[in-house]
Amino acid sequence: MEKQLHLNLLSNRPPAGLQAGSKMRMGPGRKRDFSPLGWSCYFQTVEDVEVETSSGKDISLLLPFLLGRSAVICGRINCRVVAMDLRGHGDTKVQNSEDLSAETMASDIRKVVEVLYGEAPPPILMIGHSMGGAIAVHAAAANHIPSLLGLCVIDVVEGTAMDALNSMQSFLRSRPKTFKSLENAIEWSVKSGQIRNVESARVSMGGQVKKREKPARGVGESNTIGGEILEEEEEDEEQEGEERSNRKRMREEEQERQSSSVFEWRVDLSRTERFWTGWFKGLSALFLSCTSPKLLLLAGVDRLDKDLTIGQMQGKFQLQVLPQCGHAVHEDAPDKVADAIASFMVRHKFTDFKEGFLW
Repeated sequence: MEKQLHLNLLSNRPPAGLQAGSKMRMGPGRKRDFSPLGWSCYFQTVEDVEVETSSGKDISLLLPFLLGRSAVICGRINCRVVAMDLRGHGDTKVQNSEDLSAETMASDIRKVVEVLYGEAPPPILMIGHSMGGAIAVHAAAANHIPSLLGLCVIDVVEGTAMDALNSMQSFLRSRPKTFKSLENAIEWSVKSGQIRNVESARVSMGGQVKKREKPARGVGESNTIGGEILEEEEEDEEQEGEERSNRKRMREEEQERQSSSVFEWRVDLSRTERFWTGWFKGLSALFLSCTSPKLLLLAGVDRLDKDLTIGQMQGKFQLQVLPQCGHAVHEDAPDKVADAIASFMVRHKFTDFKEGFLW
């Protein structure tokens, strides 16, 4: 069985004390807060959607790759948000989590929509970022969403993506393989520049890492945690004393404490290399072939490849560039992304601005 998240909107405002897209302002001597934030800060309910596997206006926004601050858009327009965790992300569990082929994940989207809405799904705008954007394009091109109104892709272009694959293994090797805590993972994501918005990092990193399961250890095995090697010492029955027994007990307690608090990546991406080309090869042509209105959000205009440059000049899609953002555009500038998507939907008469919203 495959487990997916169905998240409904909680409110049109962020939690008290949090401002969308704002950077945390630190006073002298004040530490940043890297504690995790749960989905309940932004959504009302979470549902496990089980699907069978083979081996205002009533419009829904389907997000195949969870946007950390996706709920802010509902403060601007009349819509509902459905955010699903793709396999290998968040709380989704599948029999083969390493099958990350474009066809499999696009099919996952179709199955979730079928379970949620049956034979009469509402009008849907599909939004995806990076690999999730590529999967959204594959799903749209395969007509997996019959009620698809539009498509929004965030910072993924075939040309630059294919070029980046050459250095992807080096990038993955440069990342920490484990973290002492979830807070440590969040701190790394911000200080390394992966995410520039602390609040978004506190939401999204929890779905990218998991607590390591305690491995079964045999006699003489050693356990490496945080750069320290803790070795099992053979018991010397003749020299057992109270002091030695206490030291051993303290060591075992420390090992237990450390092993239970280590976090690792949910999916070993280096082992999915065989799927990478399939995500992005031919993506520009697939994107342009989709007949629904399309919006492409980029962190820089230099990311456009030749096919998309020609397509944009021919008016085949709307392009919007959000400068001063990293690759995680939707996390670094959630308000600007929400504004862009809201105006796109209203322009195409998919929905209306909420009453009282000042545009």
